[in-house]
Amino acid sequence: MTASVKPRVIVGMSGGVDSSVTAALLTQQQQYEVQGLFMFNWDEQDDSAYCTAADDFRDAAQVCERLGIPLHRADFADQYRQQVFDLFLRDIKRGLTPNPDVLCNREIKFGAFHDYAQRLGADYIATGHYARIVRDTGSAQLYRGIDTNKDQSYFLHAVSEPALARSLFPLGELTKTQVRDKALEFGLHNFRKRDSTGICFIGERPFREFLANYVDVTPGQIVTTTGQAVGSHIGLPFYTLGQRQGLGIGGVAGAADAPWYVVAKRKKDNALVVAQQRDHPLLMSDWLTAIDMHWINERPGALQAVHVATRYRQQAAPAQVSPGADGSCRIEFDQPQWAVTPGQYAVIYSGDHCLGGGIIAAQGTAGCGAAV
Repeated sequence: MTASVKPRVIVGMSGGVDSSVTAALLTQQQQYEVQGLFMFNWDEQDDSAYCTAADDFRDAAQVCERLGIPLHRADFADQYRQQVFDLFLRDIKRGLTPNPDVLCNREIKFGAFHDYAQRLGADYIATGHYARIVRDTGSAQLYRGIDTNKDQSYFLHAVSEPALARSLFPLGELTKTQVRDKALEFGLHNFRKRDSTGICFIGERPFREFLANYVDVTPGQIVTTTGQAVGSHIGLPFYTLGQRQGLGIGGVAGAADAPWYVVAKRKKDNALVVAQQRDHPLLMSDWLTAIDMHWINERPGALQAVHVATRYRQQAAPAQVSPGADGSCRIEFDQPQWAVTPGQYAVIYSGDHCLGGGIIAAQGTAGCGAAV
């Protein structure tokens, strides 16, 4: 405990409405000493016209002034580049579709930020995540937020139990609409501020334009599953399984007037493979193998009555889960799942309870090899 009579909570302030309402709710409760901490996670010199950090900091400072709480700021750009961005680039170059927001939570928000907050005397940290922490079993357990459209437990599954035990998520019991209403009630100037979208460090900038600055790519052919050339791609790293938009495929002789989907990225001949059926067999998976599994609490045995999500905001599907001794996991779905993508995360739930997850390494259909 700090010398403060009340437990000290350091709130991660982003300048957005979620973190602002988080700070306001904790201040209103009057059971904590509340302070804010703004993180700079990206080198502003790399941001050019897309940098919003200065504006976001001003919004965070205005909210903290309104609430009467101090605001600290810290620069985690070096940690972010080494622990998140470099790994993102590594996986992109390997042909995967990584999700850096999971690493950002584990390494930065509940790693570097958490450590910095402790140096400020924090007993707890708090963020604007839509998730819940249940502590009635003697340990911190992660649960979905009640707003199913905003639930962010998928992104938090890799956070350690000790870090969750020292964290507060006041928005977990609220919907987004209720949060905006409370922002207005608290008199916060940013109650209408638009939510940030996209990958954490890319933000609003065009993905292809951004990635081309860091990844050498080789254009190649777009081909059908029968080998017919139907177009050209600008580089395999720019595409992902199930992608429909941005393929640039016009009318194809003998083909139906239907949308095309990416069904495979073939590195051996630098070909992007497409098909016109959304439910093409190459896009449907009965099983997957996940690696680098992280279990929030204790490692379970075989799991039967669980559900698994293979991407954010996807409805989790019934599955059987068999953890391996080597940190991998075999997951078999009751029904085939669409566009299970290597590099993304398979996150496991028992009801609303998030058990953990791992990186999708391979996927396929029963009796067949991986769909690549």
